[in-house]
Amino acid sequence: MPAPRRRLATNVCADQVWVALREARPAGLTTRQLIAATGLNPSQVRRGLIHVREITAAEHMAPLIWTRRDGFRFTEKPAELVAFEKAQFLAELTRITRLISATVAPHAALFPDDEYVQLVLQQLGGVRASLHILARERRR
Repeated sequence: MPAPRRRLATNVCADQVWVALREARPAGLTTRQLIAATGLNPSQVRRGLIHVREITAAEHMAPLIWTRRDGFRFTEKPAELVAFEKAQFLAELTRITRLISATVAPHAALFPDDEYVQLVLQQLGGVRASLHILARERRR
C-alpha cells in the first residue's frame, strides 16, 4: 500500500504554478497543462492559482486571468482585463439570480410578512442590478 501523500503548503503550490505560468508567458496554460508542468494534482493547482492571484494583487503585479482560448495567463492589456472582469461579474450575476429564485423567493412566498426575507430580497436585488450593469457596461 502506498504511503499517504503529504499535503503541500499553499505557498509551495503557488510557487510551482507561478514558475510554470512565467515560463509559458505570454502564452497561457490550461489546468491540464499546469498539472503536467508542475506535477501537482488538480486541487493543488487550484490552491496555487488562488494564492498566485492574491499575491499578484497584493504586489500590484500583472493580474492573472483565465480565458477559454488561452487558459490561465498574466496580462496588462486593459481590454483583456475588462473582458475577464465582465465574465466574472456575469458568473456572479448568475449565482445571485439563482440564489434569489431558488432559495430566497420560495422563503418569501411562504412568509411574505417576514421582515428578514424582505430585507434579503431588497439587498440581493440591488446586488443583482449592480452586477447586471457591470457585466453589460460598454467600455467608454
